[in-house]
Amino acid sequence: MNNNPSNNSDNGNDLVVVNELRTYFPIRRGLFSRIHNWVKAVEDVSFRIQPGKTLGLVGESGCGKTTVGRSMLRLVPATSGSFSFNNRNVFGMNAKQLRAARSEMQIIFQDPYGSLNPRMTVSNIVGEAMTVHGIARGEQRRELVAQLLNKVGLSSKHASRYPHEFSGGQRQRIGIARALALNPKFIICDEPVSALDVSIQSQIVNLLQDLQAEMGLTYLFIAHDLAVVEHISDYVAVMYLGRIVEYASSKELYANPKHPYTIALMSAIPQPDPHRKQHRIILRGEVPSPINPPAGCPFHPRCPNAVEQCKHDLPPLTQKGDHPDHIASCWVAK
Repeated sequence: MNNNPSNNSDNGNDLVVVNELRTYFPIRRGLFSRIHNWVKAVEDVSFRIQPGKTLGLVGESGCGKTTVGRSMLRLVPATSGSFSFNNRNVFGMNAKQLRAARSEMQIIFQDPYGSLNPRMTVSNIVGEAMTVHGIARGEQRRELVAQLLNKVGLSSKHASRYPHEFSGGQRQRIGIARALALNPKFIICDEPVSALDVSIQSQIVNLLQDLQAEMGLTYLFIAHDLAVVEHISDYVAVMYLGRIVEYASSKELYANPKHPYTIALMSAIPQPDPHRKQHRIILRGEVPSPINPPAGCPFHPRCPNAVEQCKHDLPPLTQKGDHPDHIASCWVAK
């Protein structure tokens, strides 16, 4: 039985298929900048997303989840592996083919302040892609921009303003409008709410859910907050040190986490009931360096349940429990 997440699909109609993705960054030293070592940011990551569904990709900062998203869009070069979008090999596309495909694949960036050009008006920020891809110009473009601003909860009157005139939540709405400008099928949401106040986060998540229902969008939702991911994701993949260590449907994962790392992350989710006792699992040590990851299971130096085998052998992703799509990379979990 092959328990690679990219093979856990009921049919062949998946919009997104990532298989054995690896992304390494060279470390150069010396007068001639020779490659001394590699930062193994992403190591053997695979998953599928069906049309209209959301996969949540979660993990601590530095685990490689943002690099996964950027590698998929070829914003950073992947070292190996494949990414198929709508049955097309994105990594094999030439520049012209990639440009056309990017009209169907967009990204919402984490920082609503740094991702918007402060010298451009909202109209130009949202409408620039329409001009570049020959979709609309002039009055038609202005009308489409106004429609998009209304769709994301802003006013058409905001089109002539600049990013510094908006709050963080409003700027993220502008970023969402920009991502929708080309009517994409797939959007990578790269921690779209992590830089926002808690009171605004739920508004943005609800907006993304409404847009998905209205437009049939498919999301890869990257986050480190499992509480946020639970409400928007159909499936969840948990990453640690560049690898997926657990994968399941959202309902199954939150009801029955298997990997010790997932269990520790969930113990940190704040509970709304102050009278409910919560057992917080504090992981010892620091996250190992992706330059020189530990042998065996990458989590074993911090794992409270580690056994001798964990120190030497890398556990494969195998089925845990009774649910066939619930897989985890752990020698101890059952």
